Amino acid sequence: MPSDQEIVSTAGGPRPPVLGVLLAGGQNRRYDGRPKALEEVGGRPIAARAIAALKGATDRVVLVANDAQLYAPLGLETRPDLRPGAGALAGIHTAVTWARELGFRGALVAACDMPFLVTGLLRLICEDAGEDEAVVPESESHRGLEPLCAFYGSACLPAIESALAGGDNRVIAFYPQVTVRRIPRVEIAAFGDPRLLFLNVNTPADRDLAEAAANRTEAGR
Repeated sequence: MPSDQEIVSTAGGPRPPVLGVLLAGGQNRRYDGRPKALEEVGGRPIAARAIAALKGATDRVVLVANDAQLYAPLGLETRPDLRPGAGALAGIHTAVTWARELGFRGALVAACDMPFLVTGLLRLICEDAGEDEAVVPESESHRGLEPLCAFYGSACLPAIESALAGGDNRVIAFYPQVTVRRIPRVEIAAFGDPRLLFLNVNTPADRDLAEAAANRTEAGR
């Protein structure tokens, strides 16, 4: 059998493994302080839906969250941010550090509030990703990218740490220092409506919209 560091790909040869990391480090301010990741959409917690998609695309799935007890029902090994107070970039930093410690190629990160992620899309993001690059899907967000549904190679760690050390906590602060490969929207659309795939449940109203979408698209499954 292959070792943990030598997972056999469908192409028949070994490939370096990828760590799937669910990011749940936010304070849920727009959700009245309640853990939005544990709210249900389509009869399942939002986080559980994202975890299922990650499990189909990566070799191991873990959680980055600052309240391990709160998210214990998810049943994942959990670590807090290594650099508390640095927002989502701290979550990416912890994820990539964890992947590097394990000798993995990198981390495929996903925000805990995305209920409609699909395994096929996540596989596309990380299947050919190198340790020295970030692979980020294009979207209709204000950045034009989805940095919280992306692959970050282990070799990106120094650039991430440099941004944090300089006090620049923007989630894309380190992008100019690494190779960034964009997944075009036309490729993403093959897996569904990008607006739905990358939908974030930030408020109770967003959850209602997601529930309605789940009822439309998942009925009869």
